[in-house]
Amino acid sequence: MKKPGLLLSLIPVLILIFLLIVNVIIFKDDASYGPNQVALLVAGFLCGIIGYIALGTNFATIEKGIVSAINSSLSAMTILIVVGALIGSWILSGTVPAMIYYGLQLINPTVFLPVACIICAIVSLATGSSWSTTGTIGIALIGIGQTLGLNLGMVAGAIISGAYFGDKMSPLSDTTNLAPAMAGTDLFTHIRHMVFTSGPSLIISLIIFTIIGLSSSTVTLDLNEINKIREVLSSNFNLNLATLIPPLLVLVMIRKKIPSLPAITIGIFAGLIVAIFTQGHVIQEMGSGASIKSYYTVVTKVLYEGFTIESGHKVIDKLLNRGGMAGMLSTVWLIFSAMIFGGCLEATGMLNTIATSILKLVTGSASLIGATLGSCLVLNATASDQYLAIVVPGRMFKQAYEDYGLAPQNLSRALEDAGTVTSVLIPWNSGGAYNASVLGVPTLTYAPYCFFNILSPIVSLFLGVMNWTIVKKIEDQKVAEV
Repeated sequence: MKKPGLLLSLIPVLILIFLLIVNVIIFKDDASYGPNQVALLVAGFLCGIIGYIALGTNFATIEKGIVSAINSSLSAMTILIVVGALIGSWILSGTVPAMIYYGLQLINPTVFLPVACIICAIVSLATGSSWSTTGTIGIALIGIGQTLGLNLGMVAGAIISGAYFGDKMSPLSDTTNLAPAMAGTDLFTHIRHMVFTSGPSLIISLIIFTIIGLSSSTVTLDLNEINKIREVLSSNFNLNLATLIPPLLVLVMIRKKIPSLPAITIGIFAGLIVAIFTQGHVIQEMGSGASIKSYYTVVTKVLYEGFTIESGHKVIDKLLNRGGMAGMLSTVWLIFSAMIFGGCLEATGMLNTIATSILKLVTGSASLIGATLGSCLVLNATASDQYLAIVVPGRMFKQAYEDYGLAPQNLSRALEDAGTVTSVLIPWNSGGAYNASVLGVPTLTYAPYCFFNILSPIVSLFLGVMNWTIVKKIEDQKVAEV
């Protein structure tokens, strides 16, 4: 088998980028729900054909590479499906509604921007979705900010900053599950390691929002819309401290370093138990009474199909009508397709050629982290998809982190610090296009105020240069350099 040159190796990548850009133009927000998967499969097929004709790579080798790549992502796909069940369980139990309900109590007219950021962080942490947060609570907060006469770019920046922090730190998030799977670490190790970059980035963002808010003149805040949302939540769910038991239990398990899959599974059953004892009226309304058969039917459907409610309030319905294992299938499909493309690149030697070319510029762990962050940014700007901005660099740099003696959570953190959060800053990226559409604020108008999203890769690079919180991979032991 011949060794591919850089230009030949870039052909499948450029074809993929072209197809993804076409998908964003034609399908817009729906690009990740089928079109991008097709683009990945087409690019993977063309990669295999080029490898066979130009490099002499036999199809058995390519197939073996694809199977190997898919095997490496099976853990992530399994967790994502289970997380879908967890989301449904926690909405049914009142856990997610309670977190939203209590989060909205934080609204304060004098510090609206930092409070909006915190509320969105709480909601996104509870739901695991930045897009759902900005598309629901975010819309309500934009309306409130408009009545206050605030700069809507600032308001949108605060909303997005909080939403993406919660998304990054939530075990329910698809990208938060995807990044450690690509790097080869577990979910909760990844989340704990992100605290060192996401924590300071959020704190600095809140300080900036507070300074901006205090220096701006505000008018009396009209709480009617917020109170209406809280009223609808409290009228549809029995909200009490018991509903917070499932996330507290999961937090305890995270603290005790219980593996992701059993911890999430226990979280599902905890949610169902709380639902049965506290939300009986919800289950009965969704089913056909109080019989065991009705309870079983409702619970099962929530786990595989997701939660559904018709509260009469559009924001509440849009926020809570989600979850279920089926809801994760498009993301699982995307990962599966990406692994086929990545497996073809790897089997033909093209991925190694691209990675080697980039790694020639790497002289140590700091520049390796910088190369990872830069690659994620470039892919977000070219491939227009945050999932690919995680998957492709994850495959490219995984071996390099091992060669430099770095634990895989360093890679997973860098993937999220640049891959997940910067997608929303690019107008033609699916993240930027979606948020500009739902919030009614142009991407380039809110981007300068998305302080968390801007700071995350900067803080990550700074820690890499200073060699702080960089975890070395030592045999059977991980030692953090602080």
